[in-house]
Amino acid sequence: MTAVHDSSVHDPAVLASPYQRSVADYWNAERNPVNLRLGEVDGIYHHHYGVGDVDRSVLQSPPEVREAQVIRELHRLECAQTDLLLDHLGVLGPADRVMDAGCGRGGSSLVAASRFGCQVDGISISQAQVDFATEQARLRGVSDQVRFHLRNMLGTGFPAGAFQGIWNNESTMYVELGALFAEHARLLRRGGRYVCITGCYNDAYGLPSRAVSQINAHYICDIHPRSTYFKEMAAHRLVPVGVVDLTAATIPYWRLRAESSLATGIESTFLDAYTGGSFQYLLIAADRV
Repeated sequence: MTAVHDSSVHDPAVLASPYQRSVADYWNAERNPVNLRLGEVDGIYHHHYGVGDVDRSVLQSPPEVREAQVIRELHRLECAQTDLLLDHLGVLGPADRVMDAGCGRGGSSLVAASRFGCQVDGISISQAQVDFATEQARLRGVSDQVRFHLRNMLGTGFPAGAFQGIWNNESTMYVELGALFAEHARLLRRGGRYVCITGCYNDAYGLPSRAVSQINAHYICDIHPRSTYFKEMAAHRLVPVGVVDLTAATIPYWRLRAESSLATGIESTFLDAYTGGSFQYLLIAADRV
């Protein structure tokens, strides 16, 4: 379904640094079952974690159906996370255009289009992700409504004021926040809404904990402190209208995933970071003023 891409070939207009090229290479090569198997439940492929109470009875399912039931429950939790993010985008309709910054395999973009009837542009620096997501839109017959692009979220090339809504779903840790919010502020029309769900390290804890550093190394990312989000939003005309601490809500997802066949080994690190207080999972919604 996805093409094979030569990681030695990069578009300098999209990938501006060796780090960005390394991130693109990582996601071009990524075939993690925890992303693919969950998406196979209903054809909506997400690249993020989940929230909400877990139906732990799936762990007591008969052996022949246990894995399928656990996968279905994990997918339900990640879908609930997407729904929560979209709940905070405000009122949208067919006349509106929104952008999924760091769209992964396109799940959130497709859900937004179905829910609001709006035009959606998803962007990623991974050609493999763009190709995969484009195929999903084609299969659903929504290619004229949902489009995916190989673009850099720090310099998208879209015209100023083109969007009523923009979101980052667990993708802000791959970029410098000042540059990101400057571009989002340029793209959003006045009164437009920005929403992110992200892991951030807790300033009150001090410097990043060992667990946070391990997460950074695992995903070749750079988790930002909580305070930087609000400082850079204020500097770029993004005024928070809602902040939700989802830390407690995401822990059940990680506990279930740790007991699943899809565990990758990073689950205990996330649980240590969340329960130890060094790491937080936040939703932030802000208006462009």
